[in-house]
Amino acid sequence: MTAPRGFQHDTDVLIRQVNNQLVTLRMSAGDREVVLAELVAAILRGLVIGTAQSSAADRARVRAAVHYFLRRRDNRHDRRPARSLAEDLRVVNRIAHDLGRDDLVVAHTSLVP
Repeated sequence: MTAPRGFQHDTDVLIRQVNNQLVTLRMSAGDREVVLAELVAAILRGLVIGTAQSSAADRARVRAAVHYFLRRRDNRHDRRPARSLAEDLRVVNRIAHDLGRDDLVVAHTSLVP
């Protein structure tokens, strides 16, 4: 029987997924969208690292936020419209706030158009 994977492994996997999504968005999105994607990615990285030793419930919320960011719904087979990165920022900000990490929250209105 193998040993269970540790918190560091889970943290590394989630951060790698966020970084890979950011690379993809940098290649396909416009400048404003890339700025938003970088903000979302930074918040997610902070949440992943900040909750690595937190409760299972908090880690699950962060994992769900990462998966929300990863699933952009821009697949041509998905009939739903692609979600905006502004919506991703709103959701991730909310999770950061709910987890008491207001230091990671970024006001959308503070962004340069």
